[in-house]
Amino acid sequence: MSQQDDRPRVDRADLQWCHESVQGVSRTFALTVDVLDEPMSSYICLGYLVCRIADTVEDASHIPPADQAALLRTYDAVLDPEDDTDAEEFATAVEPYLPADESMTDDWAVVRDSPRVLRTFDSLPADVQRAVVPPARELVQGMAEFVERYSDDGGLRIQTRNELEEYCYYAAGTVGNLITNLVTRHDVAADRRRRLYETAEQFGLLLQLVNISKDVYDDYTAEDNVYLPAEWLEDAGVPQEEVVADEHEAKAASVVRRTAEFAGSFIDDAQTYLEAVPLHDGNTLEAWAIPFVLAVGTLRELLSRPEDALSSTGVKISRKEVLAVVSEMSGGADRDSLGELRREIAAEPYHRTVSQTN
Repeated sequence: MSQQDDRPRVDRADLQWCHESVQGVSRTFALTVDVLDEPMSSYICLGYLVCRIADTVEDASHIPPADQAALLRTYDAVLDPEDDTDAEEFATAVEPYLPADESMTDDWAVVRDSPRVLRTFDSLPADVQRAVVPPARELVQGMAEFVERYSDDGGLRIQTRNELEEYCYYAAGTVGNLITNLVTRHDVAADRRRRLYETAEQFGLLLQLVNISKDVYDDYTAEDNVYLPAEWLEDAGVPQEEVVADEHEAKAASVVRRTAEFAGSFIDDAQTYLEAVPLHDGNTLEAWAIPFVLAVGTLRELLSRPEDALSSTGVKISRKEVLAVVSEMSGGADRDSLGELRREIAAEPYHRTVSQTN
């Protein structure tokens, strides 16, 4: 059967628009969707967009916290199969906060057109919707809770390591469970299923903590959020409101390093997840191994120059390395090679390793 025939029975124009939207809102997740086969490619694409709508609202510093929380609660009601709130009600509620047309970003275009996303999602098979909705709602509810928790501060101000882990669970651990729900819808051995659910959240936490470690400057200056725990900053002698101040760079960089090391503590579990994930229904190893090894490469850069996370310089791996990783994974790399690939990328940019062996 062709990929076209394998696609979910949904409106083709809407489904194509959703795939194009993922390309605009997340380069990393677009890589994942691109190397999945159908129907999983569309299942993950739609599941991601359902979650991304809430994430965009939660990150919006121009929306008063009380209104952010109300929007997230409305969106949760839309996702609740027992509630009569529909997507148009959410779209109407969020409309006053949309950027002007000339300032419209891809993220906000997805929020604006959320009824189209949700209409397409509602056309997916019932078992797919049942796999996605509970963890997506948990994500939305957790985000609303955090916005309400810090409503008097303007943005989020994470206080402790435990609170950081709690936030990362809502933001990404839930997505790990969403993915696992999708890939275990069919027969999976009990031991394998247990291993997947034991490590799914850790896989999500690894990716989220890497993002938090590398995006300190943008999170603070663009979204008024500080995810580096106040207790860690206090240990280093850095006021949380001065996290990106030049005079605190060295001390704040030590906290970035500490956060990156915390992220690294989840690498083993994330690899275990990849070694167990079922490869059927269009699921592929490279779809999840690519973000995994790119996270390892980003951690390498973070640990080398943590101070870059505190300025507009930023921390990222090169396009050459991304292309080398994608080429390696798409060229037939298997589960047995993951450990060695991880070690090579942790040591140096992967395109250099490849050039030395050619």
